[in-house]
Amino acid sequence: IRGALQHAVQRRVDPEHMYKWLHRIWYEGGSLYWLLLPLSGLYWLLIGARRALYRIGVFGSHRPDAPVIVVGNITAGGTGKTPVTIWLARELRDRGFVPGIVSRGYGGSRSGTSMRVDAASDPAVVGDEPVLIARRTGCPVVVDADRVRAAQMLVAEGVNVIIADDGLQHYRLERTYEICVIDGARGLGNRLLLPAGPLRETIDRLCDVDQVLINGSLDGDAGNLTTVEQNAIEFRLAANEVSRLNGSLTRPIERFSGTTVHGVAAIGNPRRFFDMLRGHGMQVIEHAYRDHSRLGRNELEYGDDFDVLMTEKDAVKLDRSTSDKFWTVPVELEIEPVVAGPWIEQVESRLRSELEAA
Repeated sequence: IRGALQHAVQRRVDPEHMYKWLHRIWYEGGSLYWLLLPLSGLYWLLIGARRALYRIGVFGSHRPDAPVIVVGNITAGGTGKTPVTIWLARELRDRGFVPGIVSRGYGGSRSGTSMRVDAASDPAVVGDEPVLIARRTGCPVVVDADRVRAAQMLVAEGVNVIIADDGLQHYRLERTYEICVIDGARGLGNRLLLPAGPLRETIDRLCDVDQVLINGSLDGDAGNLTTVEQNAIEFRLAANEVSRLNGSLTRPIERFSGTTVHGVAAIGNPRRFFDMLRGHGMQVIEHAYRDHSRLGRNELEYGDDFDVLMTEKDAVKLDRSTSDKFWTVPVELEIEPVVAGPWIEQVESRLRSELEAA
């Protein structure tokens, strides 16, 4: 989709219009998908050939000196991978591991080397999600389009478990455990490959991963879902507090119930954020931007005194010297303990077995 948007800019076609057009085709039953089916057929041949070349060893893969967990998806756009990565890193650290995170760093400037990320890093250089992960976990984070090189840097720093934020299709990095995250509200869309649909890989790829997680609950007819989807583990993203960007105040999110606010979201599925605010009783004026858009304070001045609530991923792109009306809404991942306990124990067992065998 990034390539399509870049092409649109070059041809002076409104990229926002193109994005909405694709969204209607992928998720809202748009009937013009057949125009794109020939390209999807070509895409199918390319991804099939690529996987086959890795499988027979023509393309080499690398296993770092530490087990790797990949948290990814098979659809274009956001599904909730970053909150899963943050939750998983904390869980593993609490169980005695030393986790580190590798990321491509989408949204930052390009670099031909691995770059270490911390809470004070510039999102314009390293990307918004890596900075958010570093702030929320306190774990070592490295960005590099070459995830193998990034993993080697983390191992050199003493990390003994690597979590790859995204990278399910980055087969050059061998992995011990694969997690695929699906957005429950949008599911797999029309279940077609790019560009006719949102799929990066065919649905049978879900049978290869170790665990499928659903952000929310899958909408639609259960009869159309695969067995893997029906047996996936569900989680939810819950907001309990809201904090001013300038750090002067944190208050319960319920304090905003009955008020009108500006909702700002430059994430894969802005609708989920707006619906969450409405679920807490707010009247929301929506401001949806493309995922990873660089937002400035001037763009967020809407000409009134209503509070402006934004996602954490957007808040990291703004400096703290903002007025009191700018707030960030942190979310916490919640999984039923009766489900989360056995699953994370399975992950731990897999990791320890590989570390003991090394």
